[in-house]
Amino acid sequence: MRLEGKVALVTGAQQGIGAAIAVALAGAGADVAINWFDDQKAAEAVAAKVKAAGRKALLLKGDVGRVPEIDAMVAETVKQLGAPDILVNNAGVYPRVPLLEMKESDWDFLLDINLKAACFGAIAAAKALIAAKKPGGSIINLSSAAIRGAVRGVHYSASKGGIVSLTRSLALELAPYNIRVNAIAPSLTDTAQPRFGNTTEELIEMAKANLPLGGKMLTPEQIARTAVFLASDDSDATTGQILHVNGGSYMP
Repeated sequence: MRLEGKVALVTGAQQGIGAAIAVALAGAGADVAINWFDDQKAAEAVAAKVKAAGRKALLLKGDVGRVPEIDAMVAETVKQLGAPDILVNNAGVYPRVPLLEMKESDWDFLLDINLKAACFGAIAAAKALIAAKKPGGSIINLSSAAIRGAVRGVHYSASKGGIVSLTRSLALELAPYNIRVNAIAPSLTDTAQPRFGNTTEELIEMAKANLPLGGKMLTPEQIARTAVFLASDDSDATTGQILHVNGGSYMP
């Protein structure tokens, strides 16, 4: 199996893309630490799928917007499963806010979870890998096609643009330790996120129709397959890259 003997930590893995990535990594052979925040039953369902694949599952409740909780999650992963060879910084929020109504608290809340957490998660995971003298690792961040800009999403677009720059800088900093850092930038994906406080099903159907490849929303499993590639040695010469998995909706 491509990831046999590996340990993965996936943030925001109780649902959506994070859940699909956790299950896909387990299917490829990794033991998986599953970070969740507010839905224990959903997280337990993901853990059950990981175990059904014959892998170990560790449930970690934690708020990635708080650095001490990030450090605690990584420490518990090391204790229970071993230093994480794979970190997927998937946790993210997208509360839509019109620009002229945005408050400092809106900005800080979103940037803490979407951007700060990815940086400090990478730091904690890299330190654990280096301390364990593992031969290398893979950090996968989640960006977004929203780096193009989004109405009612200035803070979100800024966070995802930050992920792009963060990914490249982390890749340079961690290359001497053979730790690769890449990002996946999905477009419209069939999860709760594009629906939450955003738009009607009619508008989602219109957006789907504009996707060049098939006119269909992406599935979390499609994103997860890309994550497995980036986590595996199949991508051992790939670092500092942003993989746009978007059905052709955005071609940078």
